[in-house]
Amino acid sequence: MQAFVPEGFLLDTKENQRYTASLQGLLRARAENRVLEARAVRCSASHDLYVQLGGVRGVIPRAACAPGLAEGTVRDVAVLSCVGRPVCFRVAGFQTESDGSETALLDRRCVQEDCLRDYVSRLCAGDVLDAVVTHNEPFGAFCDIGAGLTALLPIDSICVSRIPHPNARFFPGQRIRCVVRSRDACGRITLTHKELLGTWLENAARFSAGETVSGVVRSCAPYGIFIELTPNLAGLAEWTPGLQPGDGVSVYIKSIRPDRMKVKLAVVDRFRARAEAQAYRYPDVRHLTRWVYSPPGCGKRIETVFDEGTANA
Repeated sequence: MQAFVPEGFLLDTKENQRYTASLQGLLRARAENRVLEARAVRCSASHDLYVQLGGVRGVIPRAACAPGLAEGTVRDVAVLSCVGRPVCFRVAGFQTESDGSETALLDRRCVQEDCLRDYVSRLCAGDVLDAVVTHNEPFGAFCDIGAGLTALLPIDSICVSRIPHPNARFFPGQRIRCVVRSRDACGRITLTHKELLGTWLENAARFSAGETVSGVVRSCAPYGIFIELTPNLAGLAEWTPGLQPGDGVSVYIKSIRPDRMKVKLAVVDRFRARAEAQAYRYPDVRHLTRWVYSPPGCGKRIETVFDEGTANA
């Protein structure tokens, strides 16, 4: 597991639950400078964040919620969006209330600053890492790559198959793996995902000519309909009246041509596609230097080269 993990990875571990279950556990965590997680349950009018701990009230003061809040360079929506989600923190101290109860004062900002300095700033193009989807936009998915720090996964880097919106692949809170694609002059990281979903040959090997299988219509053109068979493989069928992107179809595989990187299909029937979360099976790799999607001998070459903080696709 990477040094700093996306928020939510620690929440249900026995070790985290043991530390957050009591005042004694929190005192021990403070002495050990340990990073913990709990679910944020409320944001006050002054934008302090309250978290769910066992038997002890926990609060992350607004300025300690994220770097830049106190300086005004980060908007308060960064706090509001945490409600209902797991957040990481260290125990900064305790405050005795008028009724004699204890409130644990927590600090998320220090964890994020350490994560940025000791982990995120050292990531290079081609590094493979765990991530959690935080939210989707038409242009891509934002992913937590460690301690709540996010990076953008552009829509064209999610998979080789064209999709209308990241919602077609991911849901908020989904755990995925990504590859660092590039880092800009300001240090912002861009991610990619398609390189972990297999090459054309690896995906095509799941199918044989003469089979009838299910697929999803991804785009329609006058010359034909592109139908996704797997996230990294689509085939082309003749234009069929009434089909629209998102429709589920059963298709007959007429031919598979590695030399032209083409799968020729015929639509058999149409059905309502079910929205189901993908269970991706990722390769056990920590770093990529080059990924070639296209088959050997194919006239069209599709590849990604990762090198020295940049990646060219």
